[in-house]
Amino acid sequence: MKVIAINGSPRKEGNTHLLLKRVCKRLEKHGIETEIIQIGGKPIHGCLACGKCIENQDRRCVIKKDIINECIEKMIEANGILLGSPTYFSDVTTEMKALVDRAGFVTLANGSLLAGKVGAAVAAVRRAGAQHVINSMHHLFSISQMPIATSTYWNMGYGLAPGETEHDLEGMQTMDNLGETMAWLIKCIDAAKDSIPLPEVDRSQRMNFIRLECES
Repeated sequence: MKVIAINGSPRKEGNTHLLLKRVCKRLEKHGIETEIIQIGGKPIHGCLACGKCIENQDRRCVIKKDIINECIEKMIEANGILLGSPTYFSDVTTEMKALVDRAGFVTLANGSLLAGKVGAAVAAVRRAGAQHVINSMHHLFSISQMPIATSTYWNMGYGLAPGETEHDLEGMQTMDNLGETMAWLIKCIDAAKDSIPLPEVDRSQRMNFIRLECES
């Protein structure tokens, strides 16, 4: 079992990384492998709404000059997906938004490839706005038939200077509890996969939505 964690912060070793690392450490205690992928600060293009992911059906985005296709491939293979972003004007970074849009379109257009995987999101914040950041990342999960792992408080850590979030004791405990819930969900789904398969659903309405998004 494996969880892919994706860091949308341009600060590679900053507060968002600390939050992701804390959740990953708890997952590893339960025997779940983790990998943190850095996308923040990299030259990543937004979605072109070209519709090629629908046309090609190759599980890849037509934009091949950045890291997004690598992320999509690893997300498809993982049991869980953990997203993290700092709070920029009460929202995610542009790199994280590009991941949500492009990975969302590609996986939905190719048969809902993220369905049944566990999703979770964390946000680093100086003072306020983090709840909207978390919600923005949850949008990928809620349209992809992914169970969302929660914690005992909102999945955020307070801090401004790099490393400051580590001193937010409640935030760190929230990350530990998030890791516990995520591990539990992943193990429950894995244990039941043979006896309780994913539901068969009519995805035609969703595909129409994807086509309309690309045409608008």
